[in-house]
Amino acid sequence: MDFNEGEIIYIDKPLHWTSFDVVKRIRLRILRRLKQKKLKVGHAGTLDPLATGVMIVCTGRATKRIEEFQYHTKEYIATLRLGATTPSFDLETEVDATYPHEHITREIIERTLPRFVGSIMQIPPSYSACKIDGRRAYDMARKGQEVELKPKELVINEIELLDCELPEIRIRVVCSKGTYIRALARDIGVALGSGAHLVGLVRTRVGDVTLADCLSVDEVARLIDEAPIETTEPEDKKEKEENKSI
Repeated sequence: MDFNEGEIIYIDKPLHWTSFDVVKRIRLRILRRLKQKKLKVGHAGTLDPLATGVMIVCTGRATKRIEEFQYHTKEYIATLRLGATTPSFDLETEVDATYPHEHITREIIERTLPRFVGSIMQIPPSYSACKIDGRRAYDMARKGQEVELKPKELVINEIELLDCELPEIRIRVVCSKGTYIRALARDIGVALGSGAHLVGLVRTRVGDVTLADCLSVDEVARLIDEAPIETTEPEDKKEKEENKSI
């Protein structure tokens, strides 16, 4: 493997890990193996700490492909609990309001979900990485500060009801870059005349990459430690040499 020239690694992100945790762990492992001080490592799409699933990590010169991967269609399996909301729209925060949900049936849900297919406008969660005047929205929200985010246009390609064990439902969502499944849960709750929040989320696909293609963090660590290593010059060193020759 040549981590400087660039490797693309498919990982099943563990529950409770941030996307940065995964990148940091991989970067440190590679640097230790290569005995280098620097290496570009990045991911192609954030997953919330309470989500698991497909995460694409790029190293070295392959980080130039991150934007390409970010625009790939994504698929999620989401579990929603109806009748209650939280400020973060998931289990990061405690329930802040409850709503009637006894009127909701499987038939009503199946009639409601297709409303979200197509191009829609979505207001991102206050507890998100969106920036307001250079500050992360989640930093402001966690400090109790008011957060006002503008709606963003996105595309829901498919939405399917998989299970209905009220007050919980499980749905499959295929969507574009920039979709917040937590915000979709909020909006579905409103459309059903109730409230809803996310209690489980798995990203099952990014483009053609599925969970079956992914390794655990521990498997990636063993791969880094055991794989034959090639030694292309680090990109920053190569750039310095090229600049000297100009």
